[in-house]
Amino acid sequence: MKSYGRIRQVLILQAIIFVYSVNSIAAKLASGQEAFSGLFLLYCGLEVLVLGIYAILWQQAIKHFDISVAYANKAMVLLWGLLWGVVFFGDRVSAGKLAGIAMVIAGVILINRGEHGNGAESNTAREEEGAAGEDLPGGGRS
Repeated sequence: MKSYGRIRQVLILQAIIFVYSVNSIAAKLASGQEAFSGLFLLYCGLEVLVLGIYAILWQQAIKHFDISVAYANKAMVLLWGLLWGVVFFGDRVSAGKLAGIAMVIAGVILINRGEHGNGAESNTAREEEGAAGEDLPGGGRS
């Protein structure tokens, strides 16, 4: 059952990264407008809104992951960027782009299947192992 919980956490993390990727659509649309025009400001406002929502969700999500795992998952934004480019802006997909995205996906899968679990579990395991060192400010150990 623990595996199901981990899969659910990773899917939630990926949904948050999807939200982040929507920002690229607004940014690209804004870039095609005259600076400070109504549409430019609208798209910039949409960027700020999306990034604000993302920031709140991201802060909650990283509680459940080692920071290295969470940030490695952000690489999936490359897949979403490719998709948004094709769907909204007529970008072309090359074999090289597909190969690169496949490597990124494979890397993210490998990282998510790692042995260390989430941040809380990893920290607990290190404490149980009796990591040597003195306590540091902020609750860390040297």
